[in-house]
Amino acid sequence: MTSSDAKRPAAVNHVLARDTSSSPNGAGHDADGFADNLTTATSTRNLFSPVHPDHDGDLVTTAEDRDLKRGLAQRHLSMLGIAGSIGTGLFLGLGVAVQKGGPLGSLLGYAVIGLIVCSVQFALGETAALLPVTGSFVRHAEFLVDPAWGFAIGWNLVYGNVLSIPSEITAICVLFQFWTDINPSVFIVVFIVITVAVGLAFIRVFGEVEFVFALLKIWLVVFLIVLGLVINLGGVPGTERIGFRYWRDPGPFVEYIAAGDWGKFLGFWAVMTGAVFSFAGVESLAMAAAETKNPRRSIPRACKRVFARIVIFYMLAVFVVGLLVPSNDPRLSGSGDSVAQSPFVIAASAAGIPAIASVVNAIVITSAWSASNQSLLAGTRVLYGLALKGQAPKIFLRTTSWGTPYMCVLFFACFMLLSFMSLSQGAMTVFWWLVSLTAAGVLVSWSSILLNHVRLRQAMKRQNIDVSRLPWYNSWTVYTSPVALFMCIVILFTAGFGVFTEGNWDAATFVSSYLDIPIVLIAYLGYKFYAKTKIISLDDVPLADAFEQAEQQIDEPEGKEPGWIRLVSWIWD
Repeated sequence: MTSSDAKRPAAVNHVLARDTSSSPNGAGHDADGFADNLTTATSTRNLFSPVHPDHDGDLVTTAEDRDLKRGLAQRHLSMLGIAGSIGTGLFLGLGVAVQKGGPLGSLLGYAVIGLIVCSVQFALGETAALLPVTGSFVRHAEFLVDPAWGFAIGWNLVYGNVLSIPSEITAICVLFQFWTDINPSVFIVVFIVITVAVGLAFIRVFGEVEFVFALLKIWLVVFLIVLGLVINLGGVPGTERIGFRYWRDPGPFVEYIAAGDWGKFLGFWAVMTGAVFSFAGVESLAMAAAETKNPRRSIPRACKRVFARIVIFYMLAVFVVGLLVPSNDPRLSGSGDSVAQSPFVIAASAAGIPAIASVVNAIVITSAWSASNQSLLAGTRVLYGLALKGQAPKIFLRTTSWGTPYMCVLFFACFMLLSFMSLSQGAMTVFWWLVSLTAAGVLVSWSSILLNHVRLRQAMKRQNIDVSRLPWYNSWTVYTSPVALFMCIVILFTAGFGVFTEGNWDAATFVSSYLDIPIVLIAYLGYKFYAKTKIISLDDVPLADAFEQAEQQIDEPEGKEPGWIRLVSWIWD
């Protein structure tokens, strides 16, 4: 038995030995270097049948252990979460938050969502440390809640990521128009090619790309916060000190839709619903758990550190923006997709530093491409996980010799061509309507993560399993997860409250806020009827096998960060 075999649970070694013995080369890869997951034992199954019998793919399966490669370290996961959540929402969208809620209202709104994100991250960390599977909370939902629920949120994520990649590429084309009039189709082709190239590369390549992008974003955020404070305090020659002037006039809160205290509350609530989408992406760091080194240690550490860094950056940024720009500044109006609307650019231009606009634009372009890379990673791994469960065609289980699910990547590459719809105004309108269908998917995903954790703790209590057996746990999460779940559901159903007020009906806002709810419910009920699934009894959740697998896993030793990386390692470690 090799050292790698010794690290696997006994049950996995047994199945692995059985599978590889039936494969001509014993490794599951064909002569072309691509993984051939269609073993002799499963070749006669129908198109949607599960390939491996390990609890029908609930635990870490033979396919994941054999065909995927563990190339992501804890620093990659931490920076993956940071890169996914620091983007246009922070660089361009904070002005919209200040306009709706005022400087204090926006600060409070982001603080509340920050606490919810904390609950989501800790719930995800506890569950993923026990079940470090590809597809993360989608597979957790099938294990802990109902296979039909996992099917529904899984395909909802696939659909959302299929559309988000071309939408990000389209945003890149718009951002490049800030500098040049070159035909947008050139940028579309270039970014499709490099996105597919990163998607097909070894997972470590993706990790390093996102690592660099996250560092760029963090440096820019720190720079903009410091610059904002310098401008506010009158440190730029020729500018006067602003201080808390805009907190006094036009005031700390903004009346939104209604008047008086009720209007100020609605302004705060509008900020909170919008802040959810600014934090979107923090949940993606566990999607490639089966491709992560020491996942039972790395994922919890990443979840804890990502939360702290992101909340600090966002809270400081929101606070500084509230100092720099008055909430009634007309330049803040819009959807937050233009560099000219960035409150940092507005303040810097007023201080005589117009070059900041180009700097912000450049980083936002990298943010958009980073977001497309993350959507590709999350979408392909969810699709792979669905195929493991027999809920997607088994062709999506095929991997390259270096462990990339290449058929999943090629599937997503086909839909990247939708970005060419941006060249037609009419087609673009249809495209953005398609994108808006899954705008509420963030709250659905967060709700599922929290529900998974609630069910895990309930099942452990029912089966008399002590919480100390979890690879990672916190005493307070048994209380924070139900509260955060309730808040996510409330925010989900009130996200588009403005369209129901007199004179504010907007079909696009209604669709983006609510249509994802019936889509998920129809998928859930449809699969439940088709597959005749049942909500899993707390007594029947196979926790004993999950804990046995977790306790048999041996972590690899961690080395110190090399060279210059050690100087900035405090960001993720």
